[in-house]
Order: sequence, then structure tokens, then C-alpha cells
Amino acid sequence: MRKIKWILGIALVSVLLLGYFNYPKLNLISGYASKNMASNVFIAHRDAVDVILNDHEMTLINLADSEVSEADKSATAKVYGLMKRKAVYKEGLGAVLTNNEFLKHSFDLVPKRTIRADSLPFPYGNNGIADTLLDNVDYAKLEVAFSNAFKDPQEKTRTLLVVHQNQIIGERYLRGFSKDTPILGWSMTKSVLATLYGILEYQGKIKMDATAPIAEWQNDNRNKITINHLLRMQSGLAWDEDYFKISDVTQMLFLASDMTVAQKKNNEVAAPGEIWNYSSGTTNLLSGILRNQFNSHQEYLDFPYTQLIDKIGMNSMILETDLVGNYVGSSYAWATTRDWAKFGLLYLNNGDWNGQRIFSETWVEYITKPTHDSNGTYGAHFWLNAEGKYPDIPRNIYSLNGFQGQRVFIIPSKDLVVVRTGLKEQTDEQFNTLLKEIMQSIR
Repeated sequence: MRKIKWILGIALVSVLLLGYFNYPKLNLISGYASKNMASNVFIAHRDAVDVILNDHEMTLINLADSEVSEADKSATAKVYGLMKRKAVYKEGLGAVLTNNEFLKHSFDLVPKRTIRADSLPFPYGNNGIADTLLDNVDYAKLEVAFSNAFKDPQEKTRTLLVVHQNQIIGERYLRGFSKDTPILGWSMTKSVLATLYGILEYQGKIKMDATAPIAEWQNDNRNKITINHLLRMQSGLAWDEDYFKISDVTQMLFLASDMTVAQKKNNEVAAPGEIWNYSSGTTNLLSGILRNQFNSHQEYLDFPYTQLIDKIGMNSMILETDLVGNYVGSSYAWATTRDWAKFGLLYLNNGDWNGQRIFSETWVEYITKPTHDSNGTYGAHFWLNAEGKYPDIPRNIYSLNGFQGQRVFIIPSKDLVVVRTGLKEQTDEQFNTLLKEIMQSIR
């Protein structure tokens, strides 16, 4: 009995010390766990136990205890009984972390969507896929590429899909996932947000070289920052994109009610265009600027769906908002693997969707122009291979990149779109091998 009491005492002291030294970080841990749980259960319709055993089995997050309430569509999490956080799901808006301001906000406005049911197969409809075989595809080689992608469970690939000549030529899902499972794109969402600016430009409503319309910047050197600087992560403003500590990005995602203001408040550390500094705060600032282009909140909520998402039939896609109704353009777009592929095809087809132009012919050229000081890896909210980080792959490929190895690769020279989603970041070498093997199957 004395031994048991001694062990319990040591455990209690350990918990108290953990809480004392890491109490602010516990807020972020339980915030991540509750938000991620609510979104996975109520958007992706995944089992809560599976989320705990897999998605939350990562450093620090595995300390959280999570619970789901179907009654009010919420999830809560806490760490050793400390710092309880709650996330609530709202239909059409996704899951949002609550705080002491939660009850002040209404969630009555939701995007108005047009989900078209039709008889067309992928990609221009959702009635299955074409089952014809392409003469220039070596399906045996392609099968080897798929097998290699899934053979090591530790690599945690969940879905892989390859589109060639607008046709799915290969598709595979880990058990528990299917063509109907929405996947969180994380920072792939940034490319979706940027595309909304391409649409506005095509409609003649905004220019990339226009000064960012931020009132707080007009009386200092920040008044030289343009939309182009923001899309290229070249604002010159301070930002700490570190997900393993209390930083600008973790405070924004897990503490802020309005995620559009975090980057806005930061001071400059360089002149606009002088340095490249990857910043999720910049993307959410762009989401706030986008909101101000419209006369009402409803118009802002509708715009991504009416002008992009529903227009190309990405019926599964949902953009989550923050507490005050801004789209979290940095991180929170969900879509099935097939719908992520449709987004890649829109770019592969240079903005033309089955004869309907979504953005201008020059937009792809703009977003794939390498940004100064990025070592050829970044354009305008898209990632590049301009300096050959994937040595066996054409230099003109570009991609949407997200946390834990979410990718949509656009490979124009091979008429290919490759979507890979998972739960573990892959090295450049691993992606190079995957893409090389897929490309070798195309004659």
C-alpha cells in the first residue's frame, strides 16, 4: 500500500510540474486535439477512437484526452485534467474552438451552395470514373508505384490518386478511407485562397500590384506592401511559423477569435520584397482583405463556392471559418481525394473547366514564377521545383503542400495530377521517387 501511495504521489507531483511549466502550452495541446477531433468526426465522419489512436498519436498531442458529444456536435479535450478546450461544429462552417467570446457570435449565416447532380463521370461530374484503359499507360509499372507508396505502414500514406488526360488511371485508399472521405489539406488551403484572388483579378476587381488596403499600415513603411508581396510571402513583416512551441502561428490557430489580425499587427523586419518568410498569418490576412471586397458577410461566404468550389464540382470541399466568420485560408480546407484532384486539374488545364474559364490564362504563369529568396521553391502560394529539389522530375512542376505530407502535384509535361495524403511528412527524396515511378508508367 505504501508503495502504491508513493507511486501515486510521484505521478501527482509530475502532473503538477508539467502543468506549472507548460500551462500555456497545454492550452494549445487541448485546443489542437478538440478542434481536430470535432472536424474529423463531423466533417470527415471518422470514428473518434481511430482519430485518437492515429491522428493524435503525435508528440504532445498524445497527452490529450478527447471526448465527442453527438448531442451538441462538439469535442472537448484536456491534458491530465487541465486546460479543457471545446470545439463546436456548425453545419456549412466547420468546427470552431470556443472561448469566452463564443456566445457573442452568431453562426446563422452559412455559405449558399449549389450541388449539381449529373450523369457525367469524373472530373466534370461525380457519376463514377471512366473505365477505359489508356494505350500510353503501363499499368503494371503504375501498380508498382502504388505498392511502394503503401508498403511501409510507418510512412502513413492514406490515399493516392493519379490523373492522366483527365482520367483517373490509379487510385488507392488505406483501410478506413475511401473516395468519399474528406481529407484536411492543411496548408494546401493556401493555394485555394490564392485562387480566389486569381478569380477576382480575372473579373477585373483587384490587381496584384495594388497596395494592401490595411488602414493600420498607411502611416508607416508597411504602406508599401502590395497584394503581390502577400501572395509571395514577401511582406517583410515578422512572423514565427513554429508549430512546436507558443509562436505566432499556434497562438493564431488555437487562441485567436479573429485569425486575420495576427500578421496585421506585426512590425516589419525588412522592406517589402526583400526577404521571403513563410507565414500562415499572411494567408489569413489575405482572407480578411478578401472579406472586405464584398458588401456583406453573406457575399464573402458565398464567393469561394459560387465562383470556384461548386463551379468545378468539388462538392465535398468545405472551408472552415474562425470564430468571427473569416475563412481560415491558411489551414482548414477539407475535400475528398478526388475533389483535391479536380483542383489540380483546373490548374493543369490552365483555368479552363470544361469550356468555362475560371481564371485568366496568365494566372498559372504568375503563381509559378519563383519568388526572390525562396531558393526556387515558392511562387505565389504554390510550391515549385524551379531549382530541382526533385532532381528526377521536370523543373516546371508545381504543387499544393500541406502539413503531414498532403500534396497535389501538377505535372504539365506529362499531363498528370498526383494527389497524396497521409499522416507523416515525406522527404523530398521520397516524393521524388514516388513521382519518378509514376511518370515512368507514362509512355
